[in-house]
Amino acid sequence: MNEQININSCPVPQTEYDRILMAHGGGGKFSKNLLEQYIYPLFDNEILSQKHDSAIFEISNTKFAFTTDSFVVNPIYFPGGDIGKLAVYGTVNDLSVAGAKPVFISLSFIIEEGFPIEDFKKILLSIKQATEIADVKIITGDTKVVEKGSCDKIFINTTGIGIIENQIEINPSKCKAGDKIILSGSIGEHGISILVSRNNFELETNIESDTAPLNSLVEKIINVSKNIHMMRDPTRGGLSSCLNEIAQSAKVGMLIYEDKIRIREDVKSICELLGLDPLYVANEGKLVVIVDSKDADLVLNTMRQHPLGKDSQIIGELIEDQFNLVYMKTIIGTTRIVDMISGEQLPRIC
Repeated sequence: MNEQININSCPVPQTEYDRILMAHGGGGKFSKNLLEQYIYPLFDNEILSQKHDSAIFEISNTKFAFTTDSFVVNPIYFPGGDIGKLAVYGTVNDLSVAGAKPVFISLSFIIEEGFPIEDFKKILLSIKQATEIADVKIITGDTKVVEKGSCDKIFINTTGIGIIENQIEINPSKCKAGDKIILSGSIGEHGISILVSRNNFELETNIESDTAPLNSLVEKIINVSKNIHMMRDPTRGGLSSCLNEIAQSAKVGMLIYEDKIRIREDVKSICELLGLDPLYVANEGKLVVIVDSKDADLVLNTMRQHPLGKDSQIIGELIEDQFNLVYMKTIIGTTRIVDMISGEQLPRIC
């Protein structure tokens, strides 16, 4: 029996909305659309168009990296960290993956009326400890208090400045087919730790957030190779969105291998239980490095000598592909497309 398919009856993904959705802050397709439709066209300039985690610019022969980020994580305390530590390390990492040495950070609070002073002190002490570990200084900031119900407990904004002291150029345009993709460790721990610590999930695990400053790890690999072409920390949207962003910016394809990507068994189990794909779950202390194949083993071995990179693995390579897609060779031998996250698996994870 021949049956015609009425293409008009096929569902078409909706891309236009008249209101902001939670997914617009998820780091995936919705976030990308928001930037490309409304923000980039209005404020377009040569620095913004870099679309890096940090803006890179030069003043008096000194190259700087400049970045800003806001943290609205829920809950504010979670296994392995809290909103204060996350705010410092998040900005430190955005500077680090641009090849910069983080130097100064601003610290701004929006606090809900009635927030306990004891909690505020606890967060400040965590921030102080994080700045000492990351070796950065807070040099300015701001505090605003809003009426009860106008925000959820406390939000933090951090802005960072770093100095690029070496001649290395971290830029998607440097990426080419044959480059290797290195991942510094297992994925999904931050997102799952946030998930299980929320009141509506009664799951007992030992999973802690991986939140950590990546600057010392980045410094070590930059010192051994000038052929690092791109770096990213796979935060919102997880590893899949991170790789897709690089592939589209660099105009290359990627082939990754499922059996090379480390996922803890307990993380994997919870993802299976809740129908989540760990490739899309957020991380806050992992590093993705795109490096020329001739330096890949050198960079890999250097990463493995650092506590934050001891589980590093080459998970794939860049390939020529006119569609700039990310493909994954699965453990059963098939190949599938790994797309950027669409929608929001887990909101307010950072």
